Amino acid sequence: MTNFSFAGLKEFLDEKYDLYNRESFITTDPIQIPRSFSKKEDVEIAGFLSASIAWGQRPTIIRNAKWLVERMDQEPHEFILNASNLDLEVFKQFKHRTFNGDDCIFFLKSLQNIYRNHGGLEDVFAKGANDSGTVKGALAYFREVFFKTEHLDRSQKHISNVLKKSTAKRLNMYLRWMVRKDDRGVDFGLWNQLSSADLYLPLDVHTGNVGRKLGLLTRKQNDWQAVEEITENLRKLDPKDPVKYDYALFGLGAFEKF
Repeated sequence: MTNFSFAGLKEFLDEKYDLYNRESFITTDPIQIPRSFSKKEDVEIAGFLSASIAWGQRPTIIRNAKWLVERMDQEPHEFILNASNLDLEVFKQFKHRTFNGDDCIFFLKSLQNIYRNHGGLEDVFAKGANDSGTVKGALAYFREVFFKTEHLDRSQKHISNVLKKSTAKRLNMYLRWMVRKDDRGVDFGLWNQLSSADLYLPLDVHTGNVGRKLGLLTRKQNDWQAVEEITENLRKLDPKDPVKYDYALFGLGAFEKF
């Protein structure tokens, strides 16, 4: 663990946040897929699908996410609203690591249910947050709604369950994309029903290891308790926008081998 004072740690992480939260970050990140859209619903659907397959090699994630939106004729919202079972057949051939064609078709059908019957992705997360008072509750409620569409048991592993202590890294990253507002050109800040102050860090190997070295995280395993601990410590550095430090921690781990 490093020997930063509180003020020194904040200054150090603020500098790293400033270094990594910039548009050049987009060229190597799956966020470039939703960045190619301007309509709110297109951004949030393309973003959700890109975040859902965001594990493994980044070039592969980006290539596969591009394949998905290309098969939607670059109009994800229109496609989701109007796709027939026949239209969905092409996605049978999709594969990203353990996420296969059956999973993909289910995800699209579930999104169709959410946009036709639940007001869209933002409304589902917002209802969960409002009913529970927490973003953790929003993540749990979203998962419940998502699996109301008929699905194979195998597909359940592709949406994290915070009630079973999952870190929900990809979902927390997606919420960061949709909710955080700044002028840096990376996160979208499209959603107004959730607050940046309530978001949780997208905890992964990089952010966890760096967090431990900096004394922000004492828990040894990466699980929901670790997410809560490190986020609570980041809130001490910036109560209104704790997950901005995702850039700093990830950059230190992935690019600087801190």
